[in-house]
Amino acid sequence: MSLWYTLDQWVLFGVWLLAIPVGGFAFVHALMQRADAFTAADKLTKPAWLGITGASLLVLIVFQYGPRSSGALFWIAGLVAVLVYIVDVRPAVVRVQGGGPRW
Repeated sequence: MSLWYTLDQWVLFGVWLLAIPVGGFAFVHALMQRADAFTAADKLTKPAWLGITGASLLVLIVFQYGPRSSGALFWIAGLVAVLVYIVDVRPAVVRVQGGGPRW
């Protein structure tokens, strides 16, 4: 086993560990927002985003990412869904509710 392979595994493990709290943050944020803010921001409804972020969080917890992992595709899809919420939906919902560009 080479040093690069070991480093690669550690980086993937670190990304996997960081993805779980990010998914949790996205789910909790969606849970705490007003339902009408989602439709006012021209996004999917609050229940839809709760389902998307909740299912994504579950996938991020259950499937460990890795080159030989059978759930790698599901893991990547879950991570992308959570990142879409954080990058696109969250700022729009906060802006509609009168908040500025806070992070």
